[in-house]
Amino acid sequence: MSAVHLVQIGLLGSIGKFASADRRVYARDAEVVCRTARGLEVGKVICKIEPSDTESERDGEVLRRVGREDRAIVERLDRFRDRAFLACTKLLAERDLQATLVDVEHLFDGQSIWFYFLGDVSPEVESLTAELADVYESKVKFRKFAETLAKGCGPDCGTGSSCGDCGSCALSGGGCGKK
Repeated sequence: MSAVHLVQIGLLGSIGKFASADRRVYARDAEVVCRTARGLEVGKVICKIEPSDTESERDGEVLRRVGREDRAIVERLDRFRDRAFLACTKLLAERDLQATLVDVEHLFDGQSIWFYFLGDVSPEVESLTAELADVYESKVKFRKFAETLAKGCGPDCGTGSSCGDCGSCALSGGGCGKK
């Protein structure tokens, strides 16, 4: 049976139940890559819990511990997130839209960018954020990479620690760096 953890994910710090894909027990505060309903996200383990009988009570899977390559991806996404925040703020002012942007979150797989506002969001603001999402999702250019992150050759794909010559590892150009 898989180990199940409470993991804090997302900008707003949602806490969910996540089964460990590799059956490992992760220590408190371990940074992990999780598959959630929104996509691939980085989270922080709060604790291990007793598994329930039903998988429907789970919010996703812990795929692996965040590695060196994952950290580089997070840093790149943070740069794009900061640019998206500035671009959104600028467009709100240029279009004289009354909305307060609180923050921007780019998911680990590069496929989704979330804009957080205070209060109600008008259709004009929704349109503006849709434009920005298209721009910044295409700039990240992670679509194929996201598939490899999700499927790869296993939970440690790209870390060189336990994977074989899968030929699909986007982190090191194939074979996870093993020759």
